[in-house]
Amino acid sequence: MEFINWANVITTEKKNRFWLLVLGVFFCFALGACGLLRLGNSSPDSTLILSVLSDPKTFNYVLSKEAPNIFGLTYEGLITENPITGKKEPQQAQSWNVSKDHLKLTFTLRADLKWSDGQPLTVDDVIFTYNDIYLNPDIPFNGRDGLRVGQKQTLPKVRKLNDSQVEFTITEPFAPFLDAASYPILPKHVLEKFSKTKGQDGRPLFLSVWGVDTPAEEIVSNGPYVLKKYQTSERLIFQKNPYYRKKGLPYIQQVVWSIVESTDTSLIQFRSGGLDSIGVSPDYFSLLKSEEKKGDFTIYNGGPAYGTSFISFNLNKGSRNGKPLVDPIKSGWFNTLEFRQAVAYAIDRERMINNVFRGLGEVQDSDISKQSPFYDKNLPGYQYNPSKARSLLLSKGFKYNEKQELFDAQGNRVNFSLITNAGNKIREAMGAQIKQDLEKIGIKVDFSPTAFNVVVDRLSNSLDWDCFLLGFTGGNEPNDGANVWFTDGSLHSFNQKPQAGSAPIQGQVVSDWEKEIARLYIEGARELDFDKRRAIYQKSQEIISQYLPYIYLVNPYSMTAIVNRVKGVEYSALGGGFWNIDQLKLSD
Repeated sequence: MEFINWANVITTEKKNRFWLLVLGVFFCFALGACGLLRLGNSSPDSTLILSVLSDPKTFNYVLSKEAPNIFGLTYEGLITENPITGKKEPQQAQSWNVSKDHLKLTFTLRADLKWSDGQPLTVDDVIFTYNDIYLNPDIPFNGRDGLRVGQKQTLPKVRKLNDSQVEFTITEPFAPFLDAASYPILPKHVLEKFSKTKGQDGRPLFLSVWGVDTPAEEIVSNGPYVLKKYQTSERLIFQKNPYYRKKGLPYIQQVVWSIVESTDTSLIQFRSGGLDSIGVSPDYFSLLKSEEKKGDFTIYNGGPAYGTSFISFNLNKGSRNGKPLVDPIKSGWFNTLEFRQAVAYAIDRERMINNVFRGLGEVQDSDISKQSPFYDKNLPGYQYNPSKARSLLLSKGFKYNEKQELFDAQGNRVNFSLITNAGNKIREAMGAQIKQDLEKIGIKVDFSPTAFNVVVDRLSNSLDWDCFLLGFTGGNEPNDGANVWFTDGSLHSFNQKPQAGSAPIQGQVVSDWEKEIARLYIEGARELDFDKRRAIYQKSQEIISQYLPYIYLVNPYSMTAIVNRVKGVEYSALGGGFWNIDQLKLSD
């Protein structure tokens, strides 16, 4: 959602192409730092110390669904998007050409590219990455939904033209076609055997390769840094890639991510003068702002952060092994439109901005980031109105007792469980307020911050949940959220299909409005005229706002404090402070 995309913060990859389901904290993903450790023989000027709240979940880019992850430091694609200008820029490719009919993209690779192990990086690596990994139906890749074209949802054809050129072909015009080239290129000489070999369960061995138990020296990359060492629950150390395509870069020799599970601890370390950066959360802002000059750091404010925060009800009406995924009584409430609208009216988002975000945020009404040119500023939204919420509930047969507790028409007390990831102070405060707000209209909420891995399992595998509070990262391009809105999308979380290898679901129902949103996303992607595209996405935003599969909350400001010894910072909400990390320098 934060929601600050980790990749946006530290990499020229700019956007997360498939809208990661972010389970970390809002602001610490903006690279808070733990600067008390200067490791090895490097001088203080050659090491940048940053912090993350938790251990990485995988070193396999394709399997990653969350932040933090290492890939912004370790990988590049054919192209990227400059978060300052919004323009596409070359990375592993030196140039590209779009055919007149907009159906072919031809990329020319740079000469003499190499992997971090010194092996040549060639067109064959590009072909392997797309045909054997990203477009392989046996490998679950979130980004694949963003590559689907048209009503038939066809995928690009990728072929080698010669030793320096690769061609992407699609069946009809596709506005975000160029974005397909932003995914990281992966090393064929290391991973091919795992993609082609299947285990006893019939699944590619690729699905178990490059886990966090993999020795760092086995992780081959093409970005500015390579993973040098990982110590569980302590730190990750990245070292300058000697074969990086930009000769002599990056300037900073080493990056350390210290795993610090307490943001309060990071704050203490930053104020002590030994930290390089910290995400500025609302409760820290006033204190840090007063110390900005004395502490020799700068607080960068990029305006509303890209992404969204929301609560979402489980609308899945299906059953698994004869048991409903959601209690049928609760499912009846959740699938009643007026119930969701009542909840939306009952949440006091202005109070949330003032109390939780200390005024450092804005109301978010749309699934599209506020800074995107496709954001609809005219959505009516849901202004705080508990009286209207009560009226909506009464109109659908809900009733109040003498204690003003809410019951449905059958006499069932209205209550549900709200989960979020534990340890996120901002989100925990948001959840606590939502609990209070809904109690004012008679709804009992059991709010339970839950361990990260448990949340992931419930949302992705068991599908056993009532309501969750999380968010999605975002960017300028709406189609990056295609896997949220396609009815079979891998992040269509409010009515999720079974994940690969999971038990099937019987009786799942897809609503007409879900189908219409998916249709509009297909139509919006195939339209090349910008103004017409914007009109299409305005319509999709209106439907999403009306039917509320996600009840959007608050968009915080993207703020990060960075010590002034870091030179070359070009801060933006989309890129954060470290998107150009290969260009940054550390002064004396």
